[in-house]
Amino acid sequence: MTATRDYPHIVVPPPGPKARAIVERQDRWASTSYPKEYPLAVARGAGPMVEDVDGNRFLDFMAGIAVASTGYGHPKVVKAVQEAAGRFLHICGSDFYYDSFAALCERLAKLAPGPSKKRVFLSNSGTEAVEGAIKLARHSTGRPAIIGFLGAFHGRSYGGLSLTASKAVQRSGFAPFLPEIHHVPYGYRYRCEYCRGESACTMRCTSWIEQELFVKKVPPDSVAAIFVEPIQGEGGYVVPPPGYLKALREICDRYGILLVCDEVQCGVGRSGKMWACEYEGIEPDILLSAKGLGSGMPIGAIIAKESVMKWTPGAHGTTFGGNPVCCAAALATLDIVEQELLPNVNKMGERLISGARRLQEKYATIGDVRGRGLMVGVEFVKDRATREPAPDVPHDLVGRAFQKGLLLLGCGTSSLRLAPPLVVDEYDVDTALRIIDECLREMSD
Repeated sequence: MTATRDYPHIVVPPPGPKARAIVERQDRWASTSYPKEYPLAVARGAGPMVEDVDGNRFLDFMAGIAVASTGYGHPKVVKAVQEAAGRFLHICGSDFYYDSFAALCERLAKLAPGPSKKRVFLSNSGTEAVEGAIKLARHSTGRPAIIGFLGAFHGRSYGGLSLTASKAVQRSGFAPFLPEIHHVPYGYRYRCEYCRGESACTMRCTSWIEQELFVKKVPPDSVAAIFVEPIQGEGGYVVPPPGYLKALREICDRYGILLVCDEVQCGVGRSGKMWACEYEGIEPDILLSAKGLGSGMPIGAIIAKESVMKWTPGAHGTTFGGNPVCCAAALATLDIVEQELLPNVNKMGERLISGARRLQEKYATIGDVRGRGLMVGVEFVKDRATREPAPDVPHDLVGRAFQKGLLLLGCGTSSLRLAPPLVVDEYDVDTALRIIDECLREMSD
């Protein structure tokens, strides 16, 4: 085990006085819509460590919601950002040319899975990438309908929110939504209504699309696209069963439907491969990226087959998307992930999952542990036999861990997400597991 670091280290119970002042000020003036997980007021970060304004140092196992892929303050990313900022901050990539924009489009087009030539549209965020993909799918196919999944999260603007079906609060009061959006069950083996009691997955959740949805509600020749997260994020860090994405690919191929893989959270190395859909060996028609792509700088991308991305100039655009500073951060991030971090993600992911499974043996409240790479979900239940969700457990756990210097987040109905920066090592993984163990022991006493 690596030598002890100077984190986590709590010098004053958080939130300390400086943090409380910031919380009070922001809560007085900011929108009431911000959900806020706990009163963390950040001053700086380094690697997987975050320090608050009162000097408390935390081990971060949520990476700013899976965004800080290379950790905080990675020297190569910081240098790329500083150099780009020193040259020019903006010129509008929709209308003019610059090297980093061209380089990032080429890089992402070549990185995307499959043999087809790709083209790239750069956005500011994952939500904008989703919005653009909805437009592109309808424009390219001439069809109106789109299929999404229960448990999905695709953003909070109207198109993205229409596809989102993660938590009712996210949609409450905002109807009507985009028409012709149809939700179907996701391949959530632990809670599948069709086959959770079977010895093996029956793929009924995919055959249902053809045998029920296409027969009774929406004809397949009116469906433009199926939008799917190869690993569901907000829905609970759910890894679908083997063959699931291939089955969706086959359905799309049968009916001329586009398969859109939303890899906003699971992409850019988080799963242990550059793209999570690579585990199934499929080629999406459209692949979406953001979050970890810029190590914290706001950038997203629509990566589509050239045969799909054939819209004419002016059909879609953006003022800030592909900002030169963000492009520089993304290029540096891709270098670091490709050349340095992917082996570490797999090694540390195995350590994290095996450690979480040892905790599952110890605590009956842990019903399921699943994940790929450094995208691990731990689901809590009141009873393993009935699998009744226990949402209070991860909520309490997250709060306790914060007090001990570990940053966590929940997801789904009753799951904990473990999504640290991709730079974590044995010390970090073991420390996080130890603190989670301490919290669960306290909660079970």
